[in-house]
Amino acid sequence: MAVLLDIDAIREILPHRYPFLLVDAILELEPERIVGIKNVTYNEPFMMGHFPDYPVMPGVLIVEAMAQVAGVLVLKSLPDRASKLVLLASIEEAKFRRQVRPGDMLRIEMMVGKRKASVAKMYGKATVDGVVVAEARVMCKLADRVVEETPSPAPIPAG
Repeated sequence: MAVLLDIDAIREILPHRYPFLLVDAILELEPERIVGIKNVTYNEPFMMGHFPDYPVMPGVLIVEAMAQVAGVLVLKSLPDRASKLVLLASIEEAKFRRQVRPGDMLRIEMMVGKRKASVAKMYGKATVDGVVVAEARVMCKLADRVVEETPSPAPIPAG
């Protein structure tokens, strides 16, 4: 399995950080299609409460991982990506076919359905060992990223 983008390259594209960065690698990247990997471990923060005696990755986080893979595809093609965010605007036809447990490797394949200047409708599936575990259609909206400047500390008065 050849890695096209590793976690460091993904961190340069997506603004997400621990514990919410849910993409570990990108294996394939084409103009209208992308394949990413999420390695699911017992050490994930959500595993402690979902469920303590039978840990399962929540379906909403599987869809979030799918949206993040889609976000890599959208942002990778933008020269000014540091000033943009890809926001999840809608989820349609989400279906969960099988539980995702610690030790599973999610293979997420997302494809562009329609794309406009600021909106992309994408669809895809997540598989584990070739078995479909989830499917969904997502709409992502491109937005300007507002970077707040940290104010300089006030000068200390003399005297």
